[in-house]
Formats: sequence, C-alpha cells, structure tokens
Amino acid sequence: MSNTSLPRNILVTGGHGFLGQHVVKELQKNYPHLENLHTFRSSQYDLREVEAIRELLNDKPADTIIHLAAKVGGIGANKKSPGTFFYENLMMGVQLVEESRKAGIKKFVNVGTICSYPKFTPVPFKESDIWNGYPEETNAPYGLAKKMLMVQLQSYRQEFDFSGINLLMVNLYGPADNFDLENSHVIPAMLRKFHIAKEQGAPSVTLWGDGSPSREFLFVEDAAIAIRLAAEKYNSAEPMNIGTGREITMKSLAETVKKVVGYSGEIIWDINKPNGQPRRCLDVTKAKSELGFSANVMLSYGLEVTYNWYLENQKKIEAQSAALPVATAS
Repeated sequence: MSNTSLPRNILVTGGHGFLGQHVVKELQKNYPHLENLHTFRSSQYDLREVEAIRELLNDKPADTIIHLAAKVGGIGANKKSPGTFFYENLMMGVQLVEESRKAGIKKFVNVGTICSYPKFTPVPFKESDIWNGYPEETNAPYGLAKKMLMVQLQSYRQEFDFSGINLLMVNLYGPADNFDLENSHVIPAMLRKFHIAKEQGAPSVTLWGDGSPSREFLFVEDAAIAIRLAAEKYNSAEPMNIGTGREITMKSLAETVKKVVGYSGEIIWDINKPNGQPRRCLDVTKAKSELGFSANVMLSYGLEVTYNWYLENQKKIEAQSAALPVATAS
C-alpha cells in the first residue's frame, strides 16, 4: 500500500498508557510520512467532558483517530467499581465518536475488548457470536460500555457514512504494563506476587479461583502491529477479533509464571474468590485473512521479557503502590 493512501495525521487517545506507548512506537517506526502523531494526557483533555473533546479535536486536528483510552482493571477492580467502569468508558467513547463525526474525521479505530462477548460463547469466539448472550457478570459493565461503541459506529456508518471499525482485543501483557496490584490484570499481578514471595521466602502464593478458567494473551507489541494494520487496511462495520487463537488455563499460566520468576513455593487456589468467565479464546481467521496478521511472540518468551522489564523498573513500581491484594484472572 502506497504512502498516499495511509493516514497522515493521527490522534491516539490513551497514547501514554500501556498499549498506547507501543502503538505510538509502531506508528513512528512504520509511518515516516506522518505529518502529525498527536497524543495527550487526561490532565490536558478529559474525554469524559464533551467540551474537552471539542478542544482536543480543534487543537490537534487529525484524519484518523485510534481510540485506546479506557478505564480498565482485573476482576477485583471491576467488582468494586462497576458503575464507574461503565460510565467512564461509555462517555469517553460515545462523545468522542460523535464529535469526531462532526469534525470530519475520516477514520475512527475503536479498540474494544473480549469482555464484550457472552459469558458462555462457544470456543473459539467468532465475531458472529457477539450478540448471543450476556457478558460474564464481573466485567459486564465494562464490556457492554465498549460494545455500545461498536453499535454506535455501525449505526453511524449506516446513517452518516462515517468510517469506523471495531477491534475486539484479548488480554494484553508486556513491558510497561500496570503492576499496581490494586487494579492490574492477571499476568502483571502474578509476576509481581510470585516475585515478592520469592524475595520474602514465602512458602506459598494464593491466587483467586480454582485455576480452571482459560484465557488468551497477546503480547502488546503484537497488538500494536494489528492496530496499525487495521487502521491501514480494514474498513467494515463488522467487528474483528485480535488475538493469538491460543488459550491457557490459569493453573498452567501460574505454573509458567512461577517458573519464569524462579519461585519454588506452593500455589494455593482460593476457591471462595470468583473465576470469571470459564473460557476465552478467539477465532482469529478474519484478522489473518483481512490484515495478514498473526501473533509472533510466544507466551513463554513474552513473559520473560515482561518480567525483565518489571525487574528493571521494580523500584519505581514499588514506590507507586504498596498494596498487595490477590492476583486476578481477568
């Protein structure tokens, strides 16, 4: 594809976040023709406020928006603040899409979530299954808020010919992930818990649930590649799964993380804590056929890279948070 057909002015919401940092690097590496690659912090423009969105689009004009900004967390965080997760994700997205339409944005890339799928979706999850039931209860408010943006973009394409696409992303992990155990996802939570147990000589580590649920994990740099390719090549109202197409049980993941960290103690499963959705694994046929995308990084290697990043940044991470709740399977 020639550079003349590629976006020249891109605005990335959440560009300083975990995924956003990697997407920005991916765009910079592959789009030397870019005139502007806009990012911002929430302290500058609060996407929950429509006036702030209008100011943002006026101050940082773009032809393409990649919407990554979101309030995210594991099972514990979602159970604690379901209303906040629903409201903030919905308002950020719905208002941004509407103001982008008014501003004449040519393409809107909405990065959604596997949490939007029904709780008992047949594995592997196919995009056509997205409406066949209610999401898993512990993160349904978050999943439904992101799902409403898909409805909005589909209806805006129909009524206004507004070009918006929806990517359904699996759990991500990698360097620069959130290791704050109060609201982190399962991989950084496990890595940190096992590391602390190793340092302290603790005889055991306790994890939530019974270890039976499965999850699919995508290395964040692979996710950034997929988002770039989708921004270039995909233009359909139908959602697209982005993942590896491979699942692993929480029990197997815990044993793998334990090995990567070098912890020799026991793993205890707290069956009084929720498991979350029974299984998660995507059918990634569409991404492969439409984008030519296949995940490159195997989980074992990605975990080693992520753990090494954690070790290099451990002091900064510990300074940011001293809370140590139980790891979650989100």
